[in-house]
Amino acid sequence: MRKPETIERLYLDFDGFFASVEQQCDKRLRGRPVGVVPFEGTDRTAVIACSKEAKAYGVKNVMKIKDAKALCPDLILVPQKPDLYRRAHNALLCEIESVIAIDTAKSIDELTCILDERGRRDPEGLAHQIKETIKLNVGEFITSSIGFAANRQLAKMACKAGKDASKRAGQYGNGLAIWHPHMMPNPLFQVKLADVPGVGDNMRMRLAHSQIITTEQLYNLQPKHMRKIWRNVNGERLWYALHGYDIQAIPQKRGMFGHGRVLPPENRSINGAYEIARLLLVKAGRRLRREEYYAEAVWLWLSVRDGSWFRIVKMPTVNDEQAIMTAHRMLWDYVRRELPRNTTISLNTKYSSTIVHMGEWKPPAGGHVG
Repeated sequence: MRKPETIERLYLDFDGFFASVEQQCDKRLRGRPVGVVPFEGTDRTAVIACSKEAKAYGVKNVMKIKDAKALCPDLILVPQKPDLYRRAHNALLCEIESVIAIDTAKSIDELTCILDERGRRDPEGLAHQIKETIKLNVGEFITSSIGFAANRQLAKMACKAGKDASKRAGQYGNGLAIWHPHMMPNPLFQVKLADVPGVGDNMRMRLAHSQIITTEQLYNLQPKHMRKIWRNVNGERLWYALHGYDIQAIPQKRGMFGHGRVLPPENRSINGAYEIARLLLVKAGRRLRREEYYAEAVWLWLSVRDGSWFRIVKMPTVNDEQAIMTAHRMLWDYVRRELPRNTTISLNTKYSSTIVHMGEWKPPAGGHVG
């Protein structure tokens, strides 16, 4: 397995993406603590994204509104606007592509690039060019953190380290960290074990049983030992990634397209939830069609007052709207007497080359498609 002798990867993560997009689009929010919430009208939900001003008070993503308000009484709550974030995502990718080719968009606010000779020679200059291009052509309130390293795993960890304002080893300030191979593993040892991608809460407990509580202790294990702890090859793969090898992600085969939505109070009825579910089905169908799949089943999961409800309607391998919408209606015929609180629709997908068209349809109030 190849071990790069120089940096080869860039990882970029937008800071408080939803909240910063809101600040860019609304001057009244700039410089003020902002929390993005699923919908207005209730405090019985959570902050799904927050601005740097809110984070300064201790507000975190997925924090209950009540707790966030206790930390930051002046927190401004803004309902989410998925269409706006998607448009911002597309605009940002276009600007970054004008500077360097994007290898993979990992999510709406994270991406990775393979460095060319110029990027390997002058990563600081490349990061500055990306940030300035975004500032000039999209907006100065959408900021990002960028990490450089020998592989994607280390670049992602460097990116998160770059969010720290202090200039530790490999950190340059302004959301930038460059981990050259000759500097390793010292910058890695400053990372908390909980911040290592691939080490979740359950794995951390398993590691603690083996007296491993720091990233340095994890780094000093042998690859077969990590494989034994993980109980699969992922542990060994992580060892090679942490040691700077050119480890490639295992290609993933998609099993389904799914969308979920916490229902606003006005939609917490059978008819209201039905309309939101159809909206989610349209979104899943759009992604299904874009990636050229057929659909074999429609899944519906509901959170209701007395628990949850789940059912699958199987279909022949189809690519027409009539079969998919018929399955959708069948599912809701099963659940007409339930009162849902949260709805998730998934298209279980398989095979390739599909066309799923839902016909003309006006989304319900407060809904977003795309």
